[in-house]
Amino acid sequence: MQIFSLDQASAIVDAALAHARAQDCHPMTVAVLDAGGHLLALKREDNSGILRPQIAQAKAWGALGMGHGGRTLAERAAIAPAFYAALTDISGGRIAPVPGGVLVRNAQGDVIGAVGISGDHPDKDEACAIHGIGSVGLHADVN
Repeated sequence: MQIFSLDQASAIVDAALAHARAQDCHPMTVAVLDAGGHLLALKREDNSGILRPQIAQAKAWGALGMGHGGRTLAERAAIAPAFYAALTDISGGRIAPVPGGVLVRNAQGDVIGAVGISGDHPDKDEACAIHGIGSVGLHADVN
């Protein structure tokens, strides 16, 4: 399995933030986790809310923990809210089932990490994550 490097994680963060600025998004926070859920890189733009780092990490951690992107998790949470409330409790509040949590896959399709972004509308957060991941030649999986 490919190792998710700090250089890749840093480049994803920078590309995602550049895309956010080009799209005139609100101030963003970007977190990149490896496949084990460990934080590789995090940047919080000036004026991004004080809870944004935790939200960004929870989006990425939830995607890794459940094996699906935040968009799919949000759809499933709407259908089974009690289950997702239990997951939030089980995980110690570390899951945020909303778009903006995106799995990172290598060329072979293996999950090597996840990106979580928080700061604007979840669809914009997700688009910035997808852009950042693609910028380093990896594949974004929102499902």
